[in-house]
Amino acid sequence: MIALARMRTAGFLRSGRALAPLVAVLVVLSVLYGGGASPAAAAYGYSAAALFAVLAWITKLVLDTEPDVQRQLARLAVGPAREAAAGLLAAAVLGAGVCLLAMLAPWAFGGIRGPEAGSGEPSTAVGVLLGVAAHLLALLGALALGALAARAVTRRVLPGVAVLVTGAVLVIVLGLRDSIAPWLVPPVMATARALSEGAAPAAGTLLGLTAWTLLWCAVVLAVYARLRRGRS
Repeated sequence: MIALARMRTAGFLRSGRALAPLVAVLVVLSVLYGGGASPAAAAYGYSAAALFAVLAWITKLVLDTEPDVQRQLARLAVGPAREAAAGLLAAAVLGAGVCLLAMLAPWAFGGIRGPEAGSGEPSTAVGVLLGVAAHLLALLGALALGALAARAVTRRVLPGVAVLVTGAVLVIVLGLRDSIAPWLVPPVMATARALSEGAAPAAGTLLGLTAWTLLWCAVVLAVYARLRRGRS
């Protein structure tokens, strides 16, 4: 499985498919941090939210890198479960690289400032840790959405793009309107708001957001696995 994941990662990078998402990441980070400095927690919270769609896009591109016949041969060679896991592992590694870039970028742009006196804002160190958590939660949700939009499930390009775009839009729309079935999407916007409220979010809030993300991802990935078995 590790060898298959490495092969898919190399295929994604060498084929040039990584160029467009990389440009998108750089544009998003430049816009986010080009306007001035923010506390670390707030800056990283909205960075994770802004990169969610790009991370899901990267996941789809990684899973779609192989021709269908080659993917089916891989399923026969290592088994359906390991073949599917290898694709998600490759996407997770590449997504983690993007998250690392997002964590380092604001320091180059001067986009992080310390807490103001008497504001109750978390320290920069705590803000960085919260930012790591926010990006990991966004990455998990993006992996699930990108997998659901993969060609192995949708079979054609247009339905996959429709799933990806619709999912990314719903994350924003439903995330901003908590009264309209927010559980239909991962809590990307809820996490960003929790990190931008001034004081550090309570441990219960973080646990709730983590549980929400894990449950949502488990359901979506179960649907992905089921559809993949039926269409391979």
